[in-house]
Amino acid sequence: MDMIDNLSLGFSVAFTFQNLLYAFVGCLLGTLIGVLPGIGPLATIAMLLPATYGLEPVAALIMLAGIYYGAQYGGSTTAILVNLPGESSSVVTVIDGYQMARKGRAGQALAAAGLGSFFAGCVGTLILAAFAPALTEVALKFGAAEYFALMVLGLIGAVVLASGSLLKALAMIIMGLLLGLVGTDVNSGVARYTFDIPNLMDGMSFVAVAMGIFGYGEIISNLAKSDDQREVFTKSVNGIMPSLNDIKLMTPAVLRGTALGSVLGILPGGGAVLSAFAAYTIEKKTKLKPGEVPFGQGNIRGVAAPESANNAGSQTSFIPLLTLGIPPNAVMALMVGAMTIHNIQPGPQVMTSNPDLFWGLIASMWIGNLMLVILNLPLIGIWIKLLTVPYRWLFPAIVLFCAIGVFSTNNNNFDIWMVAGFGVLGYLLIKLGCEPAPLMLGFILGPMMEENLRRAMLLSRGDWSTFVTRPISAVLLALAVLLLVVVLSPSISKKRQEAFVED
Repeated sequence: MDMIDNLSLGFSVAFTFQNLLYAFVGCLLGTLIGVLPGIGPLATIAMLLPATYGLEPVAALIMLAGIYYGAQYGGSTTAILVNLPGESSSVVTVIDGYQMARKGRAGQALAAAGLGSFFAGCVGTLILAAFAPALTEVALKFGAAEYFALMVLGLIGAVVLASGSLLKALAMIIMGLLLGLVGTDVNSGVARYTFDIPNLMDGMSFVAVAMGIFGYGEIISNLAKSDDQREVFTKSVNGIMPSLNDIKLMTPAVLRGTALGSVLGILPGGGAVLSAFAAYTIEKKTKLKPGEVPFGQGNIRGVAAPESANNAGSQTSFIPLLTLGIPPNAVMALMVGAMTIHNIQPGPQVMTSNPDLFWGLIASMWIGNLMLVILNLPLIGIWIKLLTVPYRWLFPAIVLFCAIGVFSTNNNNFDIWMVAGFGVLGYLLIKLGCEPAPLMLGFILGPMMEENLRRAMLLSRGDWSTFVTRPISAVLLALAVLLLVVVLSPSISKKRQEAFVED
């Protein structure tokens, strides 16, 4: 009964005109920044923080939360239509979503992403409401050694996930890890691999790396082809809603992705990113049904599962924020800043001292997810119109939006040059047949891996056995080793090569 009473309090707060308006504004802004390549929720929330000074605390947090999960929701649009993941969690959606668009199934891909995200968002919010106190105990059991082991498992999963050569996938991960080490060492304060360039002291921007490798690299690759060889934005679109067969294929994938995202989302350190990669890996390990399109060539499960996982993860990532005061990612850190601005101390006392805020925010997420479906499904036709734009007009627009998005994050011209450099690298990777998704995961997880490794070693006074004497860490590392042994076994390796044969 307590949960019903609390939710009724939450809906009474969320259903006021002011809070409904700000939920709509947040969802609309989130969708727009998800659609515009290069502009992420982090930059948008940072820019809008001063605008929340004059708002009520509940309204401010409802709007900022709407921007966050709205961007997760809308980030799939550019990933599917123009091969540009606006967010790190959309990197996996590119693989099959873009292939579906090239085959004239952009409508079905966008609908699968939208419906999967809606279901996952609702379930994630329900878990947040029902199990927040209990689930924080799971996160509390994770120390530095456990986080390091979890990230090792994520990177091994990325090797399995990557198409083509295992050696190339491993090389991409190592390159990503090395790029992630550029910047100032947080422990010693020493600059590493910066070549005395001041702009590299804070490391390389994710937006610059992602936009360069995925966006500009694809543009250079297409400009290198003749008009008749170009395979972008030339296919007709057959309908919008998924067929009955699509729904049968995507339903179990959505359920698996939702379950995985709900669990991994509560773990600080990129839960939404890990859950998207893990969900895609699980789907690839699930046997293809007769007549089903192979992964990497436009399988609808490859869109529905990671989109469901990252949306569920974005909802449950509020659990450590609201109950422990621990921000699991950079966006949640800005949410902590917004709460501090309004003299609210995030942590376990929020539930008791500010029940209107806590339960009003949770109730607004259900309303926000419904708003996102109402906003996005009718707009699918508009996004698909992008497919008919001639490429000679489209590529300058993509270049411009990427440049604006990258510049707006730090107001720094250097980032634009960095995008250009990574665009050349992206083109070289395409020509060499290397998949950039593992590189991005290595780049994202590299700094977090190093931080947790060094913290674990400091706490254990240099004793490496801490990783195998702690039960959770030992189990995660054992799973990583098992996964590596399985994928390197000759029979599995042969089947894997056959599965990745492209037309």
